[in-house]
Order: sequence, then C-alpha cells, then structure tokens
Amino acid sequence: MTASRVLVLNSGSSSVKYQLLDMADRSRLAVGLVERIGEETSRLVHEPLTGPGAAGGRREQVGPIADHEAALKAVAAELAADGLGLDSPELAAVGHRVVHGGTKFTQPTVIDDAVLAEIRSLIPLAPLHNPANVTGIEVARHLRADIPQVAVFDTAFHSTMPEYVARYAIDAATADKYSIRRYGFHGTSHAYVSRATAALLGRPVEDVNVIVLHLGNGASASAVRGGVCVETSMGLTPLEGLVMGTRSGDLDPAVIFHLARVGGLSVDEIDSLLNKKSGLLGMCGDNDMREVLRRAGEGDDAAGVAFAAYVHRLKKYIGAYSAVLGRVDAVAFTAGVGENAHQVREAAVDGLAELGLALDLEANAVRSPQPRLVSADYARVAVAVVPTDEELEIATQAYALVTQ
Repeated sequence: MTASRVLVLNSGSSSVKYQLLDMADRSRLAVGLVERIGEETSRLVHEPLTGPGAAGGRREQVGPIADHEAALKAVAAELAADGLGLDSPELAAVGHRVVHGGTKFTQPTVIDDAVLAEIRSLIPLAPLHNPANVTGIEVARHLRADIPQVAVFDTAFHSTMPEYVARYAIDAATADKYSIRRYGFHGTSHAYVSRATAALLGRPVEDVNVIVLHLGNGASASAVRGGVCVETSMGLTPLEGLVMGTRSGDLDPAVIFHLARVGGLSVDEIDSLLNKKSGLLGMCGDNDMREVLRRAGEGDDAAGVAFAAYVHRLKKYIGAYSAVLGRVDAVAFTAGVGENAHQVREAAVDGLAELGLALDLEANAVRSPQPRLVSADYARVAVAVVPTDEELEIATQAYALVTQ
C-alpha cells in the first residue's frame, strides 16, 4: 500500500487547525479545529468526511486542553475513532504551515533539527506566528518521529520578487544587518489561486499574468507573471499594503514618530494600534465586511468612508500591478471577502474599463463555491472568483517533496 495521506497542521498561539487529505485523489478525509488551548473552556471541533465516523457528522467537545501536545493528542484520538489514526501506514507526511521563512527557505523543506533551529531563529521577524508554528512542529515530531515533517512557508512564493522590488530604499548595511526587506505573506494562497485561475482560463500557467487579491480579515495583493510572483503588497510584516480588517495597510512611517513624540505612545502601543485597532475596525468600529456593508447601505457615514477607503486602496493596487505586469490576463478575487462579497468586487472593478476590466453584474451577484468567471463577455481582462485552498496547497507541496 502506497502511503498517500498528508496531515496539514496550522498551529496558532492558542489554536490548531488541521485537515487530513488523501493525495491519491486530493480528497479530504477529516477537518477540525482546536481553539482556546490552555483555557478551561478549550474547544475541539472535528468533522470526519469519510470512514465509519462520517455518518455521525461533526463532533464537538469542550473542556480544558492544557497545551499543544494535549491538543494534538486529542486530534489524534478523534482521527483514530474514525479509522484515520496517525499511526496508519497510509500517512506519508505532516505538512506544517510556517508563516516566515526569511531568505533561507524558498521551497517546502523537510524538517530536521537544523531546519527547526533556523525557523526558531526567524521568530524576531514573525513574533506572533513562528513561535506557535515551532511548537506545532515539535509536538508532531514527537508524536510521529518516523515520518517526514514538512514546512511550507507563507513567504516562499514571493521569494521570486526581483531584488529591486524586495529592497526598501533605506541604508543597505542597516537593512542587511536586521534582515529588513519585503517578504510577502499568504504565499500558499497566491500560489494556489494563480494556478487555479490559469486552469479556469484553460491556459498553461506559464502563459498567464494574473493579479491575485486575497481578501480576508488580512488582505494582500500579488502580481504573478507566468506563475512567478513579481510583486506583492505585504512587506517585512503583514502590516503593509491593503486596508484590512484590523490592520492599517500602507502608512506614512512618520505617523509612528508623531504618535511617539506628540501622543506619547510606546512602541508596543503603536504596534497594537496599527495591527489590531486600525483598518476597517479603526475607521468604523467593525472589521466584519458584512457589517460594514450593512451599515454603509443604511447610510452610516463612518462605515461608508471605511468601505470607500478599502475599495480605493484595492483600485490603486490593481492599477499599479497592471503597470508592473504590462499585460494582465485576469484579476482573481479570493478568501472570505473576495469570494463572498460581490459588492466589493463590483466596487473594485467599477471605473476600470480603460484597464480592460468589466463585470457581468448578474454573474457577479451569484454565490457559488466553484471557481468562476464574473467578467463581461466583452472584457479584455477576465475577472475570476477562485476559492482558495491553502491546506490543499500545503498538502500538495509536502506530498510532492516526500515522494520525489
């Protein structure tokens, strides 16, 4: 029997998201989430999609889960109850989402002690994410030391950006000393969606130039030429770029100095302000696009301004990346807002006819889980809605690596 299953783990500071996939047919066998790890009210939600447990549907348990090791053991127990245990000889690898790979990791990588040490050394570049990613890796290696553990990095897809794009225009020695450059994030999503868009157009990925707009609570844009990323909106951290749910996106750096000198805010307070209390939330008090749209539709001025700012930034990046690519074959919307908020797509494309963009408003208003074109028949540039699948992308990359 050929091992073809991959367990994908996305370990957060107090959560673990997981999916078990069979790469023989790219099917999902089980999905789940452990949240509030370390609290008395920890919660595990598990949904088997195949095997004897599937008929019973989703299962949920609430109670203390002390740490990530206890969480993964609980996950393993749930999978075993469905005949999908981690001790199965069909498990080929565990794929780990790792947010920051720096300049060292530009491809999926089998994790050994040296690799884990390198990932740990990158914690200063991603202090909120890499520590939790490391913890998940350590626990999974302990539970299944006999199978490959593969790190798939959010930053890797963007490592192809030219040096003049990745560099900030600051003193080069200072930038090198502190690893200051543009890394980009959401790379697994941008990689998956750019390929899926080419497939939707029925063309080889090498022949397609696409602008990918990953619009969730975090949001990023990328310019992808023939399957290769040449520009992306996020930078050293996920703060740069588009207006997001709670992040400011692009900002005059002097705002930080002003807040410190005039406002008396500490570095930590400014960090919290820009990452957790800005974006849509900061402008109107809501970071849920559904609420922003509802309020704007009812005439709420703050929500209307927040929505307009969000769309304005999107238009700026679509225009900029059209210039970078020279020829654009498609603009692809993805992630929670990009896939579901037809008003965002309509507003972002409105007025861009000179760039070859126009929507079929009726098609755009239809909700569907399937990849689809929503552009007008006469439009020079296709507009696509492509549901992202980061877990499948991680599993695909991990499986390809361990079966080479």
